[in-house]
Amino acid sequence: MGPRERFAVFRARDFSVFFVGYVTSHLGTSMASVALAFAVLHTGGSPTDLSLVLAARIVPMVLFLLGGGVLGDRLPRRLVMLVADSVRAISQGALAVLFLAGPVPLWTVLALAACGGIGEALFRPSFDGLVPQLAPKGRLQEANSWLGMAQSAANVAGPALAGMLVAFTSAAVVLLVNALGYLASIGALLMLRVDGQASSLGSSSMVTELRAGWRAFSAHTWLWTVTLQFTFFNLIVWAPYLVLGPVSADRFYGGPEAWGLIVGTFGGGSLLGGLLLLGRRPSRPLVVTTLITFLWAAPSAALAVRAPLWTVCAAALAAGASSAVFNSLWMTTIQQNVPADSLSRVMSYVTFGAYSVGPIGLALAGPLAEYTSIGLVLAAGVGWQVLANSAVLMVPAVRNLRALNFGPDESSTANPIDSAESTTSEAPKS
Repeated sequence: MGPRERFAVFRARDFSVFFVGYVTSHLGTSMASVALAFAVLHTGGSPTDLSLVLAARIVPMVLFLLGGGVLGDRLPRRLVMLVADSVRAISQGALAVLFLAGPVPLWTVLALAACGGIGEALFRPSFDGLVPQLAPKGRLQEANSWLGMAQSAANVAGPALAGMLVAFTSAAVVLLVNALGYLASIGALLMLRVDGQASSLGSSSMVTELRAGWRAFSAHTWLWTVTLQFTFFNLIVWAPYLVLGPVSADRFYGGPEAWGLIVGTFGGGSLLGGLLLLGRRPSRPLVVTTLITFLWAAPSAALAVRAPLWTVCAAALAAGASSAVFNSLWMTTIQQNVPADSLSRVMSYVTFGAYSVGPIGLALAGPLAEYTSIGLVLAAGVGWQVLANSAVLMVPAVRNLRALNFGPDESSTANPIDSAESTTSEAPKS
């Protein structure tokens, strides 16, 4: 694929419009996470207050995620995302105005943070279901790669930009920028010309629809297997790394500057991985994703043995690159093999698995490290990742699933695959 072809997905008008709005809002969101922390701390809040604020966003997001999946399949996804962005814009805008006016009661911050979490729970499943409606099927992997690279770039640039803005203005100004970013996303969604998907849910109850979504999720062995693997990865590998990585940097590598370098290198690796994947379409995508995710444990392994800082950064670079490749191939595989009318519910189960146990790992990592050692907890995660990935590679449904090939500009409105068995058949040759 030539350089121009790597940008071919942007010839799809709706995807280009949506991409601009999504990048703008996600950059604002990555800035707001830093700004909110300083807003709480600079107005007399304690570290415990900050923990409560962060939990106030995550817990409602997890609780409402499955319901967001039902709404994403029952209603036009663009409409659900418009409501979600409106909720997030209002909550962040209100926080900005209140912090500009002076100290804000903790209960008010918690309530508005919870509103933001509910907005995220509504947005994410519909977002995952809308992307296949915006890009031609033959360009779907490129679309996911570009979205992933944009998210990685925002995750690197956002905190740095937020830090500068907080220093020169105030945290409230950054929160206001985040609210304006959601308005840009709303404008982009209003400009889309996609048709609302036909809902087959009718007037059935929420519980009935969740059960149907679960059946669609559990019908694909490869889907629930990798989701289960990812759930335990967050619990045993990633959560301890997020907690003990900064502690290791502080004790053994000179302080927060070292951790910032490691995190920044991970983000750079994500960009690199997305660029390297453009134009490459492996025939067995889940074999590739499983093999490369051995690298996810590389930073933990380097920290566990107190490797030199450059080695830790190299491990973070490799993990970031593998993360980008995994996300693009994983999302494309799901979007191509799960029926469109249940895609949001299925993705809500996938995302629920990713987020549900992570807080447990965050809470346990510190105490376990104090009881044993940082190196032992991180090494245990490395061992788990090796064993889990090896087990996943032994699952026939993972090894045998082949990528579905479409013409590069084939319409994204083609009929979805609607049986688990069809996903393991030989894909047509292009």
